[in-house]
Parts: sequence; structure tokens; C-alpha cells
Amino acid sequence: MTSLEHLQRVTIGKVAKNKPIKLVDYDPNWATFFEAQKTKIKRALGKTALKIEHVGSTAIPGLCAKPIVDILLLVPDSAKEQSYLPQLEEAGFSLRIREPDFEEHRMLIDVGERLHLHVYSPNSKEAKDLVNFRDWLRINEVDRLKYQQTKADLAKQNWSTVQDYADAKGPVIDEIKQHANAYFAQKR
Repeated sequence: MTSLEHLQRVTIGKVAKNKPIKLVDYDPNWATFFEAQKTKIKRALGKTALKIEHVGSTAIPGLCAKPIVDILLLVPDSAKEQSYLPQLEEAGFSLRIREPDFEEHRMLIDVGERLHLHVYSPNSKEAKDLVNFRDWLRINEVDRLKYQQTKADLAKQNWSTVQDYADAKGPVIDEIKQHANAYFAQKR
């Protein structure tokens, strides 16, 4: 299955094609925006929201990023959408991605697509990797600069979909995840 076929299978609505990758300098307002969204999510879900974290490039001071805030949300069981999705939809979020074959990942967006809300269950390896990746890049300048250069180089190219750009970053992300996971396995 091609990347586009996979996207078409898991995306709710149309897959955006030929969308240019726009990277901007780090903006400290991203942290403020995250905090407001965290409060909104907590209000909507109460105790169903087990963990809410700011992840991705916008969570790493000094790193350029697409101006879309990534948020990690852990719920008791991400496959049981009825336990959280209606409340999130009422709070203004829309389901955009449903990936039952990838740790029951769900991704929601807000009206202006200023955020991607990634929903996983507590035992998710990907959720742990997202936090480790963020924390590692906050303390390791070598990998942070390597990642930034990779992003900048790839953003100059034309991609059929944003996912193709994300996939192209995969080898560097995997390498950095190995560094992060090895480091935090000793620390935590």
C-alpha cells in the first residue's frame, strides 16, 4: 500500500495534496496556546483525560516548526471513541485520522487547524516515544540542530502530501528516538 493509499484509508474527509511545507521560527506563544487547549480538553473530558502533553517541534524552544501545535492526549482506551470523542467534538475538535492498526491512534484538529490532538491509550509505545523525543531535543543541541537542518532541507522540496514530508523525516527521527529512548531508559 502506498503512503497516499494509507492516508486515504485512515483520513476522515479529503486528503490535502500538494500543500507546501511552511516552517517558521520558534514562537513562545505556542506554549500559551497549548496551555489554553489543555484547559479546554480537561474541561471537556474530566478524568477521562489521563495525560495531556505538548509534543512535537512547537514544544521545543528554539526549533523551527510548522505552526501547528501537537498535543498528546492519553485516555483509558483510544479505541473506545464514544468515551471521549463526543465531548471533544462538542468542545470544537474534529476527528481527522483514525488508525486502528497504529496503536489505535486518533488525531483531531480544531477549526483553524492550529493543532493536532493525538489520542492514544496509556500503554502506547508511540506516546512514550513522543515525550522522550521532545524531552531529548530540549536537552541535546546536536540532535536538535540535526533535526532542524533535516526539516529545513526537506521543506524546500515539493511533496504530494504533508505525510510524505513527515515520512521523509523518518530515518532521522528514528535515529533520534534511539538516542532519546536509550538516555531516558537510564534516567527514568
